[in-house]
Amino acid sequence: MLPAHRFAETNGIRMHYAQQGSGPLVLLLHGFPELWYAWRHQFEPLVAAGYRVVAPDLRGYGQTSCPEPLEAYDIFQLTGDIVGLVHALGESTAVIVGHDWGAWIAAHLALLRQDMFRALALLSVPYVPRRPVNQTQWEQQAYPGKVFYQAGLRSPMVDQYLKYDVRASILRGLYSLSAEAGPEERFQPVREPGPPSSPPPAKCPSWITEEDVDVFAGEFQRTGFTGGLNYYRNMDRNWALTPFLDGAKILQPALFIAGEQDPVLEFLRPEYDALEENVPNLTKKVLLPGAGHWTQQERPNEVNRLLLEFLAGL
Repeated sequence: MLPAHRFAETNGIRMHYAQQGSGPLVLLLHGFPELWYAWRHQFEPLVAAGYRVVAPDLRGYGQTSCPEPLEAYDIFQLTGDIVGLVHALGESTAVIVGHDWGAWIAAHLALLRQDMFRALALLSVPYVPRRPVNQTQWEQQAYPGKVFYQAGLRSPMVDQYLKYDVRASILRGLYSLSAEAGPEERFQPVREPGPPSSPPPAKCPSWITEEDVDVFAGEFQRTGFTGGLNYYRNMDRNWALTPFLDGAKILQPALFIAGEQDPVLEFLRPEYDALEENVPNLTKKVLLPGAGHWTQQERPNEVNRLLLEFLAGL
């Protein structure tokens, strides 16, 4: 049985979500540049174990509303969307699972609404406590004289660049951040200033089908990438809006899973190493050998096993 597709009115937008099963609510939040479809391998095992599984297209993605104002994508709007979705589903609590940007949102939901989100699993992106400086300043301090990849994603030019050949853009991301990319093909978070070198190859990794890529490419061809890129463009704003989160720890039971070859851990290694301190009720953190950034798509069986084990222990 396939998930049913529904729409909810939440936080002033119309949010599309896929839903299946009944029981305790488990919310699955995708990253960039993905959709609800990034969780296609998780529905059946979680539903079979007795959970109600809901995976939305986040604000700016897929069939969910894509507001124009840049500030419509700050962390309060992104978290507000999910709080409203839980209410629209007729629920009062949920376990939240996030990958990439979805993990960033999940962490903030856990901090801001401990009453609603009783546990969380973070994939690829560990909890990053509020730093002493904003994102732009952190990049300049961490990589002086270099260009951090997020500076490129904040550029006003990148929307059109990615949309010029949507399918190739998606394949480059999927391949270069996966464990299948060779040393010369691998995504590099930091580069020298000046024009970028030739883009990585647009190969289809073995863990995703051409038909799966069609789903992602079809939606981004229609919507473009601006919604997802606006998440990056709000990072300095998010920092300015959240001084009250200085020193905040995530107190709920938590699980962390990442690929051993995920390039994200190259620049978030200190946060990965400090997870036990910043998430005191972390039950387990796992690095999957031979996996890259697209954790639940590259290694669905291991991720499903770990998620089910975590959920059963709550």
